[in-house]
Amino acid sequence: MEITWIWTGMVTLSLLFGIATGNLDAVANGALEGARSAIELSLSMAGILCLWSGVMEVMNACGISAGLARLFRPILRRLLPDACRDEEALAAVSANVSANLLGLGNAATPLGIRAARRMARGCGGVASNELCLLVVLNTASIQLLPATIASVRAAAGCQTPFDILPAVWMASAMSVTAGLLAAWLLSHRRAGR
Repeated sequence: MEITWIWTGMVTLSLLFGIATGNLDAVANGALEGARSAIELSLSMAGILCLWSGVMEVMNACGISAGLARLFRPILRRLLPDACRDEEALAAVSANVSANLLGLGNAATPLGIRAARRMARGCGGVASNELCLLVVLNTASIQLLPATIASVRAAAGCQTPFDILPAVWMASAMSVTAGLLAAWLLSHRRAGR
């Protein structure tokens, strides 16, 4: 609801300033140009996202995703020991981490929500440390193949959309490290109260 008010306020202010400065035609043309550009970007990204979603489905059918998820289970058992007692939650967290690793945030979101719902059972409305850690892992994920970012870059006309890989690897590794450290520090601070 708040975003509706923000959006309405921005449009109203734009129209008022356009009227006050005599540039209402420029405001209208800018709005139409922005809408056209948004549609073009959305359509061009849709094709690329469909391609990578198809690749993910092939990986699921071949068992590569399941193998990748199994590879993460020992690490996740150490990070989320309580959640890993629930096999369905562990499977959802493992699949979420592997989808994020492949840069498929749209595919990872439903898996993260399923894992969070399983982990939130019995919390009494207060997020546990492990649930907070899941949010950190989902938000600051390591991406080996940033498919969504590459699709945005390709849609914007970039000839080499994957040339950002080293920067993405370094930034995502640093963000996961910082997120895990912050979650660990805050969980110990919370336990000390």
